[in-house]
Amino acid sequence: MRILHTSDWHVGKVLKGQSRANDHIAALKALVDVAEAEQPDLVIVAGDLYDSASPPADATKIVTRGLSALRKTGADVVVIGGNHDNGQALDALRPWADAAGITIRGALTKPEELLLPGRTRDGEEWRLAALPFVSQRYALRAAEMFDLSAAESAQSYAHHIGGLLATLAKGFGRDTVNLITGHLTVIGATMGGGEREAHTIMGYAVPASVFPSSAHYVALGHLHRAQTVNGPCPIRYCGSPLPIDFGEEENFSAVAVVDVTTSTAARVREVPLPVATPLRTVRGTLAQLATLDTGEAWLRVYVSEQPRAGLREEVQELLPKALEVRIDPKLLPDPKAAERAAARAGRSAGELFADYLGQKGHADDATVKLFHQLHDEVQEARN
Repeated sequence: MRILHTSDWHVGKVLKGQSRANDHIAALKALVDVAEAEQPDLVIVAGDLYDSASPPADATKIVTRGLSALRKTGADVVVIGGNHDNGQALDALRPWADAAGITIRGALTKPEELLLPGRTRDGEEWRLAALPFVSQRYALRAAEMFDLSAAESAQSYAHHIGGLLATLAKGFGRDTVNLITGHLTVIGATMGGGEREAHTIMGYAVPASVFPSSAHYVALGHLHRAQTVNGPCPIRYCGSPLPIDFGEEENFSAVAVVDVTTSTAARVREVPLPVATPLRTVRGTLAQLATLDTGEAWLRVYVSEQPRAGLREEVQELLPKALEVRIDPKLLPDPKAAERAAARAGRSAGELFADYLGQKGHADDATVKLFHQLHDEVQEARN
């Protein structure tokens, strides 16, 4: 059978005040084009369809239209909830999804609802263990739902996930293609740069050993960089179809196409996806920035100039698509030096204000001069 594996769409993302809606529409159209060309039997969307638990209406329109278009290619479509999604809200779409032939598992439920059977166009049977994102708080309820023992329930998050997967894997068959999809952080994998750290570290990472060797392929979401993870079975993150935030501009935007049978190992191909509006980080003085050809990219700019009032506006005049403007960290004053200066007694209000501006990276003689003028006027009024 052939699988198209995608995840981490993050529809509804607003980057420094800039909507990414057009970028997402273009990315999902490219994804559908790949599905039409590759004709997969199954499309797996491994979580984080949305960027927030309360997506705007236009984000829901983009997601539902994208899922419908994938389904119209003839493939079965299975969606799980991620940590950015509202699992219950995703499940509220199930009546629509069921009518459209799309399977949604937004939040954890009983094991029998998470082990999904299917059959390819050629009659090959598959089983998919679909595990939505499980928070640490919800892991205890999951243990009860899966009838785990008291000893198992008292274990760590990784043990909980291993127990849930082991329970689901009991439904795998010897003559079926056995698949797992989850929204997890696996130890040893590399973060993409835009993930929510609270759900990728701090006890949420699990070892690859939680996946059973009986699985023919594990389709993961959560980390935005496409990569294979070593383990007892083929394990892969497909990555996000577009860079979600600055820090991900070097990530390879792609979708994974997987060919697998009951008797042959999974063969994975990365199919690249075009990025309508790339993200780019640039550095330099104003003179250097003025020479850059940045095309249509959204920009993060590190300015190699001393901080001063109006610098941001000067940069944005040179580079209208600069969404984030920062002073090069090398030019910022040493905070320890500011602390030492603050410890000195006998300073005037103007000196304190100048030190504060310097510490925040906004030191400017004109601003300090204006402060002195206003301060003197206030003092004269009081006298």
